[in-house]
Amino acid sequence: MCDEFASDRINDIDDDGLRAWPLPMPSEDGDKEQRGSVLVIAGSRQMPGAAILAATAALRAGAGKLTIATSAATAPLVALAMPEARVVDLPETDAGAIAPAAADILNGMLAKFDTVLIGPGMQDEQGSCAFVMALLPHLNGAKLVLDAAAMNVVRRQLQAVDATCHPQQRYVSQFDTPVLLTPHAGEMAHLNACDKHGVLADPLAAARHAARRWNALVALKGATTIIAAPSGEVWRHEGGNIGLAISGSGDALSGIIAGLSARGAQLEQAAAWGVALHARAGERLAERFGPLGYLAREIPAEIPALMHALCLQP
Repeated sequence: MCDEFASDRINDIDDDGLRAWPLPMPSEDGDKEQRGSVLVIAGSRQMPGAAILAATAALRAGAGKLTIATSAATAPLVALAMPEARVVDLPETDAGAIAPAAADILNGMLAKFDTVLIGPGMQDEQGSCAFVMALLPHLNGAKLVLDAAAMNVVRRQLQAVDATCHPQQRYVSQFDTPVLLTPHAGEMAHLNACDKHGVLADPLAAARHAARRWNALVALKGATTIIAAPSGEVWRHEGGNIGLAISGSGDALSGIIAGLSARGAQLEQAAAWGVALHARAGERLAERFGPLGYLAREIPAEIPALMHALCLQP
């Protein structure tokens, strides 16, 4: 299975590699526009906190402007929790998902954003998929990060909510815009209708084949995280600790990546730096609280200092 990739390059994500791949930095007299604008589409009635976690992390990673689009029931809470953000309330389905009609509401503002993150805390697999499918044609080349339920647009087994939808429009076979997907092993198995143990047995092969199949950058999360590009190039990170395996941790990671992307990093660089910063934040928190028991909401606050230290020359 790995033979066709045998000569392809694997880059280890470590301090030296990150310093050799510096993040875009705004000029000293730059304003928030220069630091980029990010749209976070996230949250649901039962998981409003996911939008807050991801949005906070995007700002901590250095994005200049933040807009959050979330379900109508969730929007007032998110607006109170995130005074830094513009908050857009979106119509919901009966199951609590963001309704496909919300794509029409967002369409007029999408051109303003450098990066769009979709998925943290979104519920109703079919409803979320229908919304993302309705939104994709309007993204106009913005860098896109798909997380959690939003990744289901690549699931061939998922039937569209709209029974009149043409079968070929029920899932994305390949993306034609820059896209990053962020599955863990269980999600990867779900997306590919395969066995989780098989993904865990060879995450490198799983990530590479998914990247080529979907024409997308794929960050397969785990104790060893593999970031695979459609070209076959791979970035590998080892680090972090068991404390990062907690509710909301993935939302924080996707927000970090989106924030880095918004300020000018290409998706592969944003993913590599995001994974490294997320892991190092876990290490810092473990030193302070112990390896278990720190919270996902505490991860974003660690990012600025870690990022600054890594950006300094050794």
